[in-house]
Amino acid sequence: MDGIIPINKERKMTSHDVVAKIRRILHTKRVGHSGTLDPNVDGVLIVCVGKATKVSDYLMNSGKIYRGKITLGFSTITEDLDGEVIASKVLKIPFTDEELAKTFNSLTGEIIQIPPMYSAVKVNGRKLYEYARSGEEVERPQRMVSITEFHQIGKSEFDEKRGTQTIKFEVKCSKGTYVRTLAVDFGKKLGVPAVMSDLTRMSSGGFDLSHTITLNDLSEKVKNQDYSFLHPIETVFKNLITYNLSSDELEKVQNGAWLRLNMNDDQLLLKYNDRLQAVYKRDSETNLYRPEKMFLLED
Repeated sequence: MDGIIPINKERKMTSHDVVAKIRRILHTKRVGHSGTLDPNVDGVLIVCVGKATKVSDYLMNSGKIYRGKITLGFSTITEDLDGEVIASKVLKIPFTDEELAKTFNSLTGEIIQIPPMYSAVKVNGRKLYEYARSGEEVERPQRMVSITEFHQIGKSEFDEKRGTQTIKFEVKCSKGTYVRTLAVDFGKKLGVPAVMSDLTRMSSGGFDLSHTITLNDLSEKVKNQDYSFLHPIETVFKNLITYNLSSDELEKVQNGAWLRLNMNDDQLLLKYNDRLQAVYKRDSETNLYRPEKMFLLED
């Protein structure tokens, strides 16, 4: 079994929990995900099965879309609602939509982020959350991320009693972006503590929520031998031109040989009898096409 399953992940489940459950449902070990979702975040989690695990890097490199909430007035050690409060400031009046829009705009484009201590980023072979849980301080690496869009949705909510303001937002961002940190930086721009108070991944790897299936529905479909939830691997390469191999060319591809093809595209999707065989990339020096990713799917 080879293919891609966009899962609508529930909250309180880790991404590893989802993978483990799908392994049991499908009775196969070769299952992985492309892009972790924290337990308190729901939405699109792309799961790859069989030879589709070879395209997880392509899926992870694609942009993602999230919708969520930023609450101004307090911050936590984890940058979301799971951690203890470490700073607070009662807001006397809410920030205006104009002030919020200016702040959103200031955090678009190429920006530098420092990942949160409670994250899986590794430093000297250990994950940051392992340092955090043991109370150790460690220098965190900066990373450049791309924020394509970051804007407010609807009106913000001001809680006069608690002195907090909550803003709904949507963000389109690159791989490696920590939306929790984006929320905290949003507050810093306004001079107040802030926290990510809600988050849903709306889109990832070219799949959005409308493409997803829940684990319960997946289990039912498998019981009924309905595998319509499985997207073919070539879905990832929908922008590539397909080249249909001859039997002689197939034999060369199976041996990893380079090909001389009368094509002008930098990348090609190679098929034989409508079955995906490989992605080949043109070598700029020789003008030959060389293997980039091998699949060799059989009938």
